[in-house]
Amino acid sequence: MNDLINARCGWAGTDELYVKYHDEEWGKPVDDDRILFEFLVLESAQAGLSWITILRKREGYRKAFHRFDPERVEQMTPEEVDRLMRFDGIVRNRLKITAAINNAKLFRAIQKEFGSFYEYVLSFFPGRQPIVNDFKSLSQIPATSPESDAMSRDMKKRGFKFFGSTICYAFLQATGFVNDHLTGCRCKGGRQQTAP
Repeated sequence: MNDLINARCGWAGTDELYVKYHDEEWGKPVDDDRILFEFLVLESAQAGLSWITILRKREGYRKAFHRFDPERVEQMTPEEVDRLMRFDGIVRNRLKITAAINNAKLFRAIQKEFGSFYEYVLSFFPGRQPIVNDFKSLSQIPATSPESDAMSRDMKKRGFKFFGSTICYAFLQATGFVNDHLTGCRCKGGRQQTAP
Protein backbone atom coordinates (compact mmCIF):
# COMPACT_ATOMS: atom_id res chain seq x y z
CA MET A 1 0.00 0.00 0.00
CA ASN A 2 1.30 3.45 -0.89
CA ASP A 3 1.87 5.80 2.04
CA LEU A 4 0.12 8.64 0.22
CA ILE A 5 -2.47 8.47 -2.55
CA ASN A 6 -3.66 11.79 -4.02
CA ALA A 7 -1.98 13.60 -1.08
CA ARG A 8 -4.00 11.53 1.42
CA CYS A 9 -3.08 8.76 3.83
CA GLY A 10 -2.79 5.71 1.59
CA TRP A 11 -5.20 3.55 3.62
CA ALA A 12 -8.09 5.67 2.29
CA GLY A 13 -7.30 4.46 -1.24
CA THR A 14 -9.72 5.74 -3.87
CA ASP A 15 -13.03 4.38 -2.53
CA GLU A 16 -15.36 7.41 -2.43
CA LEU A 17 -16.80 6.56 1.01
CA TYR A 18 -13.36 5.92 2.51
CA VAL A 19 -11.94 9.15 1.03
CA LYS A 20 -14.88 11.19 2.39
CA TYR A 21 -14.44 9.61 5.84
CA HIS A 22 -10.68 10.29 5.75
CA ASP A 23 -11.12 13.91 4.64
CA GLU A 24 -14.09 14.91 6.78
CA GLU A 25 -13.86 12.87 9.98
CA TRP A 26 -10.79 10.77 10.75
CA GLY A 27 -8.41 12.51 13.13
CA LYS A 28 -10.62 15.59 13.59
CA PRO A 29 -11.14 16.45 17.28
CA VAL A 30 -14.54 15.36 18.63
CA ASP A 31 -15.87 16.63 21.97
CA ASP A 32 -19.53 15.70 21.40
CA ASP A 33 -20.47 12.68 23.53
CA ARG A 34 -23.03 11.39 21.04
CA ILE A 35 -20.41 11.21 18.29
CA LEU A 36 -18.00 9.58 20.74
CA PHE A 37 -20.67 6.98 21.54
CA GLU A 38 -21.24 6.42 17.82
CA PHE A 39 -17.56 5.67 17.30
CA LEU A 40 -17.47 3.46 20.39
CA VAL A 41 -20.31 1.35 18.92
CA LEU A 42 -18.88 1.33 15.38
CA GLU A 43 -15.30 0.52 16.43
CA SER A 44 -16.57 -2.30 18.67
CA ALA A 45 -18.65 -3.66 15.77
CA GLN A 46 -15.55 -3.56 13.57
CA ALA A 47 -13.61 -6.06 15.72
CA GLY A 48 -12.35 -8.74 13.33
CA LEU A 49 -13.77 -6.99 10.26
CA SER A 50 -12.61 -4.25 7.90
CA TRP A 51 -13.51 -0.65 8.69
CA ILE A 52 -14.99 -0.14 5.22
CA THR A 53 -17.54 -2.89 6.01
CA ILE A 54 -18.74 -0.87 9.01
CA LEU A 55 -18.69 2.45 7.13
CA ARG A 56 -20.95 0.95 4.47
CA LYS A 57 -23.41 -0.09 7.19
CA ARG A 58 -23.20 3.15 9.19
CA GLU A 59 -26.73 4.31 8.28
CA GLY A 60 -28.04 0.91 9.35
CA TYR A 61 -26.30 1.32 12.70
CA ARG A 62 -27.85 4.77 13.10
CA LYS A 63 -31.32 3.26 12.60
CA ALA A 64 -30.62 0.21 14.75
CA PHE A 65 -29.17 2.14 17.69
CA HIS A 66 -31.48 5.17 17.93
CA ARG A 67 -29.07 7.53 16.17
CA PHE A 68 -26.52 6.62 18.86
CA ASP A 69 -28.47 8.08 21.77
CA PRO A 70 -26.83 6.18 24.68
CA GLU A 71 -29.84 6.75 26.95
CA ARG A 72 -32.16 5.04 24.47
CA VAL A 73 -29.65 2.31 23.60
CA GLU A 74 -29.16 1.29 27.25
CA GLN A 75 -32.94 0.65 27.46
CA MET A 76 -33.05 -1.69 24.46
CA THR A 77 -34.80 -5.00 25.17
CA PRO A 78 -34.02 -8.64 24.30
CA GLU A 79 -36.87 -8.40 21.75
CA GLU A 80 -35.07 -5.54 20.02
CA VAL A 81 -31.89 -7.63 19.97
CA ASP A 82 -33.84 -10.45 18.29
CA ARG A 83 -35.20 -7.94 15.73
CA LEU A 84 -31.69 -6.63 15.00
CA MET A 85 -30.49 -10.19 14.40
CA ARG A 86 -32.82 -10.13 11.37
CA PHE A 87 -31.81 -6.60 10.23
CA ASP A 88 -29.48 -6.50 7.20
CA GLY A 89 -28.33 -2.95 7.95
CA ILE A 90 -25.78 -4.01 10.56
CA VAL A 91 -23.37 -6.86 11.27
CA ARG A 92 -25.71 -9.44 12.77
CA ASN A 93 -23.62 -10.64 15.67
CA ARG A 94 -25.58 -11.13 18.90
CA LEU A 95 -22.53 -10.63 21.12
CA LYS A 96 -21.71 -7.31 19.45
CA ILE A 97 -25.33 -6.12 19.57
CA THR A 98 -25.66 -6.92 23.27
CA ALA A 99 -22.22 -5.38 23.87
CA ALA A 100 -23.48 -2.08 22.39
CA ILE A 101 -26.36 -2.07 24.89
CA ASN A 102 -24.08 -3.03 27.78
CA ASN A 103 -21.53 -0.41 26.72
CA ALA A 104 -24.27 2.26 26.56
CA LYS A 105 -25.05 1.66 30.26
CA LEU A 106 -21.37 1.93 31.16
CA PHE A 107 -20.92 4.98 28.91
CA ARG A 108 -23.76 6.72 30.79
CA ALA A 109 -22.19 5.79 34.14
CA ILE A 110 -18.91 7.39 33.01
CA GLN A 111 -20.80 10.52 31.92
CA LYS A 112 -22.26 10.80 35.43
CA GLU A 113 -18.87 10.20 37.06
CA PHE A 114 -16.77 12.52 34.86
CA GLY A 115 -19.35 15.02 33.57
CA SER A 116 -18.87 13.73 30.02
CA PHE A 117 -17.27 10.84 28.20
CA TYR A 118 -15.01 13.39 26.51
CA GLU A 119 -13.58 14.40 29.91
CA TYR A 120 -13.05 10.74 30.73
CA VAL A 121 -11.05 10.15 27.53
CA LEU A 122 -8.95 13.28 28.10
CA SER A 123 -8.01 12.00 31.55
CA PHE A 124 -5.75 9.40 29.88
CA PHE A 125 -3.68 12.02 28.03
CA PRO A 126 -0.66 13.89 29.39
CA GLY A 127 -1.70 17.48 29.99
CA ARG A 128 -5.22 16.48 28.84
CA GLN A 129 -4.13 17.33 25.28
CA PRO A 130 -4.60 15.31 22.09
CA ILE A 131 -1.46 13.81 20.55
CA VAL A 132 -0.35 14.86 17.07
CA ASN A 133 2.13 12.38 15.62
CA ASP A 134 4.49 13.15 12.76
CA PHE A 135 4.67 9.82 10.96
CA LYS A 136 5.93 9.80 7.38
CA SER A 137 4.84 6.27 6.46
CA LEU A 138 1.92 4.00 7.28
CA SER A 139 4.32 1.40 8.68
CA GLN A 140 5.24 3.82 11.50
CA ILE A 141 1.66 4.08 12.81
CA PRO A 142 1.27 1.81 15.84
CA ALA A 143 -1.70 -0.43 16.60
CA THR A 144 -1.78 0.63 20.26
CA SER A 145 -0.32 3.30 22.54
CA PRO A 146 0.25 3.77 26.28
CA GLU A 147 -2.98 5.84 26.31
CA SER A 148 -5.04 3.17 24.53
CA ASP A 149 -3.54 0.50 26.81
CA ALA A 150 -4.52 2.43 29.94
CA MET A 151 -7.96 3.45 28.69
CA SER A 152 -8.94 -0.01 27.42
CA ARG A 153 -7.67 -1.59 30.65
CA ASP A 154 -9.85 0.79 32.69
CA MET A 155 -12.84 0.23 30.41
CA LYS A 156 -12.43 -3.55 30.68
CA LYS A 157 -12.45 -3.23 34.49
CA ARG A 158 -15.69 -1.26 34.19
CA GLY A 159 -17.18 -4.07 32.07
CA PHE A 160 -16.97 -2.75 28.49
CA LYS A 161 -16.95 -5.42 25.78
CA PHE A 162 -15.17 -5.47 22.39
CA PHE A 163 -12.90 -2.57 23.34
CA GLY A 164 -9.33 -3.86 23.67
CA SER A 165 -6.30 -1.64 23.18
CA THR A 166 -6.22 -1.96 19.35
CA ILE A 167 -9.90 -1.01 19.02
CA CYS A 168 -9.38 1.75 21.59
CA TYR A 169 -6.45 3.15 19.57
CA ALA A 170 -8.59 3.13 16.40
CA PHE A 171 -11.29 4.98 18.38
CA LEU A 172 -8.74 7.59 19.55
CA GLN A 173 -7.51 8.06 15.96
CA ALA A 174 -11.04 8.37 14.57
CA THR A 175 -12.07 10.97 17.14
CA GLY A 176 -8.93 13.10 16.99
CA PHE A 177 -7.48 12.33 20.42
CA VAL A 178 -4.60 11.02 18.33
CA ASN A 179 -3.87 12.61 14.95
CA ASP A 180 -2.08 10.03 12.83
CA HIS A 181 -2.51 11.71 9.45
CA LEU A 182 0.83 11.31 7.73
CA THR A 183 3.17 14.22 7.15
CA GLY A 184 2.28 15.29 3.61
CA CYS A 185 -1.39 14.38 3.94
CA ARG A 186 -3.79 17.18 2.97
CA CYS A 187 -5.71 16.58 6.24
CA LYS A 188 -2.84 16.90 8.70
CA GLY A 189 -4.52 19.90 10.41
CA GLY A 190 -7.66 19.47 12.56
CA ARG A 191 -10.95 21.14 13.35
CA GLN A 192 -13.65 20.68 15.97
CA GLN A 193 -16.51 18.37 15.04
CA THR A 194 -20.05 18.56 16.41
CA ALA A 195 -23.06 16.32 16.10
CA PRO A 196 -24.97 16.36 12.78
